[in-house]
Amino acid sequence: MRRSGVSTTVAVAAVVVAMLVGVGIGVAAAPAIIKTPTAGAGGLTGEIPIGALLPLTGDLASFGQNNKVAAEIAVEEVNDFLEKMGAGWRLKLYIEDTETKPSVALEKLMALHSKGVKVVIGPMASDCLKNLKEYADSNKILVVSPSSTSPALAIPDDYIFRFPPTDELQGKIAPRFAKTIGVTHIIVVWRGDAWGDCLANVVKKRASELGIEVVKEIRYAPKATEFSAEVATLASAVDGLVASGVSPDKIMVVLIGFEEARGILLDAVEYDVLWKVRWFGSDGTALSTKLIKDPKVAEFSAAVRFVNPIAGSETEGFWRFVKKVKERVGRIPESYSVNTYDAIWIIAHALLITDKYDGEALKNVFMKAVDQYYGANGHIVLNEAGDRAYANYLLWEIVKTDGGYEWKCTGKYDFKADAVKWS
Repeated sequence: MRRSGVSTTVAVAAVVVAMLVGVGIGVAAAPAIIKTPTAGAGGLTGEIPIGALLPLTGDLASFGQNNKVAAEIAVEEVNDFLEKMGAGWRLKLYIEDTETKPSVALEKLMALHSKGVKVVIGPMASDCLKNLKEYADSNKILVVSPSSTSPALAIPDDYIFRFPPTDELQGKIAPRFAKTIGVTHIIVVWRGDAWGDCLANVVKKRASELGIEVVKEIRYAPKATEFSAEVATLASAVDGLVASGVSPDKIMVVLIGFEEARGILLDAVEYDVLWKVRWFGSDGTALSTKLIKDPKVAEFSAAVRFVNPIAGSETEGFWRFVKKVKERVGRIPESYSVNTYDAIWIIAHALLITDKYDGEALKNVFMKAVDQYYGANGHIVLNEAGDRAYANYLLWEIVKTDGGYEWKCTGKYDFKADAVKWS
C-alpha cells in the first residue's frame, strides 16, 4: 500500500525513528531522517478531523485550558512534520468545552460525530468519560483520555484508551505517605462521582491494610458550591480525635476533589485545629490555578503542606514540553497536558499505519502505535484494558516564595518500591 506522496513503509519507519529523537517527534530533527518522498496513490488526503473534549469551564477549567494549548502545539508540530515528509493530509483540530459536566460531554461528542469526527482526545473527568462511553463504542469513535483514572472504566476491547494509570495505583499513595510521616488516623473528604468514589475506596482499603484508622468519611455532591457543613463536620472530627489524646501531627485529611476544593480549603482556614493537621490531595487538585491564586487558600495550603500527587515522567522531553506550555499559558501545566500532546502524536502515527480515517481501524492498531512511540512521557505501556499500566507520581505542593506562592515538585512516589521519596 502507498500513501499520498510517501510509501507506507518509509513513512512509518520515519515516524518511529523520529519519535525517538526529541520531545515526541522531534520536528527539528525529522527532515534529516525522512527519505525523499516518492509518488504514489493516496489513501488519506486533505484535512483529517480530530476532536478535543476539554473542560474549558467548570471544576477542571485550568486543566482544560492547559490541555487545549498542548493539543494545539501537538497539531502544529504534526502538521509541520507531515508537510516536511510530503504527506497529502493534515490534522484539523476541533475543540469543544465539556464544562466538566457529563451531559455536556456527551452532547459535544455527538456534535463532533455529526461533523465526521472519528477520533477524540478527552474528556478529562471520569464521570464525563463514563457518560459518553456507550455512544463512542456504538459509533466506533476512538477516544483517548489524558486524565481519566477511575478503575470502573478499565474495560478491555472498547474504544476508550487512557494515558494515566487507574486509581488502583494513585489510591495507594496517600496511605503510604501517611505511614511514612507517622500518621495514625485519617479523615477522607471526597467528591461523590465516578472518579471520587473509586479513589476514596482505594484510599480507605489501603489505609486499613497499613494499620491506619479511617475515623471519618465525608462525601459531598459533585455539583456542590458551598461546603460549610462538610468542613464543620471535618473540624468536629479532628477536635474529637485531639480531645481523645491523638496528637494533631498524627492526623491527616485526604481531600479528593477537583478545583471546587478551593471552597473547602477556604472554609478550613477558619478553624484553628485544621491548620495543625496534615493534608493530602490528588491529581484533581495538583497544580490547580484556582488554589494558588487565592491568597488565603495558598497560605493555608503551604502551612499544612498540602501535597498533591499526579502521574508524570522525569524525561528531559517531559520537562521540555512542560516549559513550552508554560511559556504560552504563564503557569506550570499539570502532566496530563503532556498526555494530550503524546496522544495526538500517537494518533498521527496510527493514521500513518492504517492510511485511512476509520475508528475501528485506528482502534485495532492503537496499541501497536503506542508501543512504537517514545515521546515526552518516554515509553508508555498500556495494559489489556487500554489504560497506562504503571507510572511514577510527582508530588506537588504550594510553597511560599519572595513573590507570593507557587507550585513546586517536592518529591515523587515510586510505584515499584511503594515508597515516597523527597527531592
